[in-house]
Amino acid sequence: VQTAIAVGEAVAGVLPTHRQCTIEIKNESSQYSLSEPSYHIISGKCTEPLVAHLDPSSTGTALFIKTPHSARGAVGVFTYNLCNEQTKQTTGKMAVMFSVPYDYSLYSNWYAVGIFDNSTECNRNLYDQMYNGSTDGPFVRGKASGPSLKYQKDQVSIMATMSDASTSMIKVQVKDNWNDGIQMC
Repeated sequence: VQTAIAVGEAVAGVLPTHRQCTIEIKNESSQYSLSEPSYHIISGKCTEPLVAHLDPSSTGTALFIKTPHSARGAVGVFTYNLCNEQTKQTTGKMAVMFSVPYDYSLYSNWYAVGIFDNSTECNRNLYDQMYNGSTDGPFVRGKASGPSLKYQKDQVSIMATMSDASTSMIKVQVKDNWNDGIQMC
């Protein structure tokens, strides 16, 4: 029996968890870099960390997975400071919330994006606000099975999509908000 348990644990250790969230961030802004990432995990762990600094026209990825051998998903929130390239001042904090649950009979994949004040901490309170709170705040939220998300504040637009799968992917684009009343495509 002990041998069977050891073999089962060894096999489980090399197999994918089947509850994970890959993050891809494209900084397509010409005036903002993304710096000083922070994350808060509700369940799971980060196995590929966020890139420390994303200059304009650069891309970064991260991977959050469920804790092996647990009946919990990959759930959390992360932030990046929005640094104005001309002034070198932080003008806000981009936040992304993700939830890839373990039990799809009770829960669905959800995500949210927004821009918060510089003083906003990346913690349980931010996650709770973005997952459970009113969307009257500085963010938008949606189910992965729904339409893409878009949030604009000042000169920055954040657009995101999330796949509706147990091995989900969120693609985030940060762009300059130069539309001045013209519809962005």
